[in-house]
Amino acid sequence: MGSTEFIPCFAWAGVEGSAMAATVKECLELQLLEVEMLLSMFPKRGEFSLDADAVPSIQRYLRNAAGALPPQLEYRIALDVGEAKVKVELQVLLPHMYPQVAPQLFARSDALHRQQQLQLNTRLMSHISSLDPGDLCVCEAVQWVKDNTLPFLENCQASSECAAKAVRAKEMLHRMWIYSHHIYRQELRKKIFDCAKKLNLTGFCLTGKPGVICVEGLQENCEEFWRVIRYPNWKHISCKHVENIETEGSIDNLRLFQSFEDLQFQAHGDYGLRNDYHMDLGQFLEFLKQHQSGHIFQILFGVEGKLSDN
Repeated sequence: MGSTEFIPCFAWAGVEGSAMAATVKECLELQLLEVEMLLSMFPKRGEFSLDADAVPSIQRYLRNAAGALPPQLEYRIALDVGEAKVKVELQVLLPHMYPQVAPQLFARSDALHRQQQLQLNTRLMSHISSLDPGDLCVCEAVQWVKDNTLPFLENCQASSECAAKAVRAKEMLHRMWIYSHHIYRQELRKKIFDCAKKLNLTGFCLTGKPGVICVEGLQENCEEFWRVIRYPNWKHISCKHVENIETEGSIDNLRLFQSFEDLQFQAHGDYGLRNDYHMDLGQFLEFLKQHQSGHIFQILFGVEGKLSDN
């Protein structure tokens, strides 16, 4: 069996005389009787785990007590706790003089944090120490774990939820405003939209001249987007402004955009020359103001944006 963590063994108070009166052979016989009882309680595969040679080695010793002592009996019992059937494992190690001395027991579950697990086992051993010395007590320990683990699981769940809330409180929305001399090529636009979708980013791409991109989401995703779209040789592009906003809840509550939008406003200029395909920046300014971002216009273009009166 693998390494097992047990609560240190202790002797029951007032058992010194009875322990001397009982022999190792008598104690081992009682241990085998208890194993038979547990096997009848947990007959399904995987419920009761015991080394194949554990019982035979004790039986050989009982037939010839003049030989060396067998290894201490060690086994594991898998328990389902509560309506959710949370898996709890009771690990058992029996000194040769058990039940005249206390067993070493340890209850563990992946659903318990280390602190709750420690508290559970401290309570378990306190209960075992209150029982009458000389009595078999593993079955009693099994029932105690079934009856008393649930509050520790509930406390663990509550503390996990608090920890999750603390983590969420540290979440931050990252928003990048990117300026390019122009954005025309279909394959480049496809790359921008595919990358934004893959990284769960919202924002927009303004096609034409000038080209503007805004992405918002988790910082690592925004930075990955910035890295991908520049590769291998997009030279006329720069990140003009970055915003970081901390939130106590989900970053989705801070997004200015519900999706990644394709912006194509009315253009003016010579449509036959691609380089004169200028976007209507007045419409773009109006769009920014509708999304609480009118101040970004001056950051992008170096001039204060003003809407026409008509």
